[in-house]
Amino acid sequence: MQRQLANMKQSLFDQLEELQDDANPNFVEEVVTLYYRDSARLVQNIDKALEKNPVDFVKLDSYMHQFKGSSSSIGAKKVKIECTQFREYCRVGNGEGCKKTFQQVKREYATLRKKLEAYFQFARQVGPVEKACRRK
Repeated sequence: MQRQLANMKQSLFDQLEELQDDANPNFVEEVVTLYYRDSARLVQNIDKALEKNPVDFVKLDSYMHQFKGSSSSIGAKKVKIECTQFREYCRVGNGEGCKKTFQQVKREYATLRKKLEAYFQFARQVGPVEKACRRK
């Protein structure tokens, strides 16, 4: 189980976890929780903006810029890539491209959420032993 946890850590957010210490042992989980609160609001705003006619591409791009930045900050590379594609469609005024890409953004986002939930579940089971083995 510790090997699984180590592999998940390596692929998700090593740099973020390095900021966690004894003074704030739940730092990463708190940051991820804030990410999900903020990103849920942004996803909802993007959904609503995509329903409007005409589509306000400037507003959509602004929402996605925020979502991309938040995703980057926790190491969500696949979400970030899809956000970049969405923003490109905004720049050229392609509403259908935005809608199609946003579905992919949401799939990657859901996949990330599942991985992070599994990570935190494993981390709780492993407990302080893993922290003692953490790379410097």
